[in-house]
Amino acid sequence: MIQGLCVRGGLLMGHEPDMTEEALTSALRSFRPTYFYAVPSLLEKIYKNFLRAAQQEGRGRLFERAADTARDFAAALERRRLTGGPGPGFDLRLQHALYERTVYRRLRAALGGRVRRATCGGSPLSRELSLFYEGIGIYVHDGYGLTETSGGVTMQPLGREKSGTVGRPLPGTEVRVADDGEILLRGPSVFQGYVGDEAATRAALRDGWLATGDLGQLDDEGYLTITGRKKDVIITSGGKSVAPAALEQRLRMHPLIHQAVVVGDNRPCVGALITLDPQFLTHWRAGLALQGDAALREAREENALREEVARAVAAANSAVSRSESIRVFRILPEPFDVASGLLTPSMKLRRDEIVRTYAAEIDAMYEARSRRRPRTPPEETAVWDDSDNVFLR
Repeated sequence: MIQGLCVRGGLLMGHEPDMTEEALTSALRSFRPTYFYAVPSLLEKIYKNFLRAAQQEGRGRLFERAADTARDFAAALERRRLTGGPGPGFDLRLQHALYERTVYRRLRAALGGRVRRATCGGSPLSRELSLFYEGIGIYVHDGYGLTETSGGVTMQPLGREKSGTVGRPLPGTEVRVADDGEILLRGPSVFQGYVGDEAATRAALRDGWLATGDLGQLDDEGYLTITGRKKDVIITSGGKSVAPAALEQRLRMHPLIHQAVVVGDNRPCVGALITLDPQFLTHWRAGLALQGDAALREAREENALREEVARAVAAANSAVSRSESIRVFRILPEPFDVASGLLTPSMKLRRDEIVRTYAAEIDAMYEARSRRRPRTPPEETAVWDDSDNVFLR
């Protein structure tokens, strides 16, 4: 659809097939796009590249303060456009102006220097990341649609964008949420059925509504928030239902964590398989500056890594109840990729295949936990239990 619009409008469009930092940086600086299309994992990667570059220059704390200010500034702008509030206060405007000169301008230059807006698709973009990009001067439109709807069915209304949502239904499209949380769609762009598969068509189309298989929420103003996939919901042996997307999203916000897959079907608690960002891991190791012989340095590094990932897990757990929190996890030696069949070409997790591939590691993770007697903290807190730290070398 975008290619067709570009051809019709005489716009120059570039494709970048290589998602390595070197290729992406070179492409952005040479092409200098004014508008940028990406999946959330790429926007997360760009953010982490910004953070790593700042830390390597000794400006990590400056970047983190600038990122917090960007999010606060964008949130104040959002309140003004949605509720008519006063917008950013004087102090916040002053801080934002300072970081514009020292940080934000440099970040935009790394993306070619001309990007002002972007569109994200394929999976939901976190509110925190959306606010960050808006705060540095690049608003990211997060929309929603399926192949069965001939493209997008929701978008952010211009001038009334709300971060953390995928916007509101396009004219002529109806959206509602079923009692079980599934998103249902109806409108002229919805398909008529699957060719040669009447059973699948009957399962997807119900009284004129398309059952998307996605879970979501509609707020009072009609903005849709995607919370996960219906088929991905985990049901523990205790009967607790957990939607993994939010936990995985929060885990990926830590710069060391590249990918996360929450597991726990028919298990006593929720667990996670975690892969590390290779480039940030190299940078993190260099910053440890450990002393001693090789064996001692390796042991200290493993302990430090255990503690750092445990902090990331605890931070993710802080947003959910104890029964929904991650109690066991393993770090895998290699990231998931398309070549191994564990990611789709659009960089989505193939969950069933990942669970099959790492079945032995998942079993070992829970068996190791069962051999320990965990210390149980008070119910109202969501903290990491050191006895649950299980790592795959």
